[in-house]
Amino acid sequence: MSVERHILLVEDNDDDVQLTLRALRLHHVVNRVEVVGDGADALDYLFCRGAYVGRDRKDLPQLVLLDLKLPKVGGLEVLTQIRQEPRTKRLPVVILTSSNTQADVAKSYDLGANSYIRKPIDFSQFMDAVNSLGLYWLVLNEAPPPAAEW
Repeated sequence: MSVERHILLVEDNDDDVQLTLRALRLHHVVNRVEVVGDGADALDYLFCRGAYVGRDRKDLPQLVLLDLKLPKVGGLEVLTQIRQEPRTKRLPVVILTSSNTQADVAKSYDLGANSYIRKPIDFSQFMDAVNSLGLYWLVLNEAPPPAAEW
């Protein structure tokens, strides 16, 4: 049975969620988008625990869009745990955040982020950024082979 390829959007700001979803739709990204609002839910989703305990472990997202400033568990800790788990260590993770501090950029890459995108304030710039992101990560990029199963 084939697993549907999808995106995991980890974002706590409802306006940013709606803006991202709108940008993806406008640019004809047809992948399913799962949205979680905090870092703890993101980890539960990826590791099939808590509210997601019955989720198919093989159903990993094709891409994780991860905000850094999240309630419960911050984005950098989410990224750390993703990279420590053999099953998710190759999962493409794009930091999509409003933070422009060099420390956050450096730490994100040190922890294994695949890309770091600062959310533009301007609506059209944000739409262009999401379009480029979708085109590259979902169409042009060749996904890594699956890592070891648990």
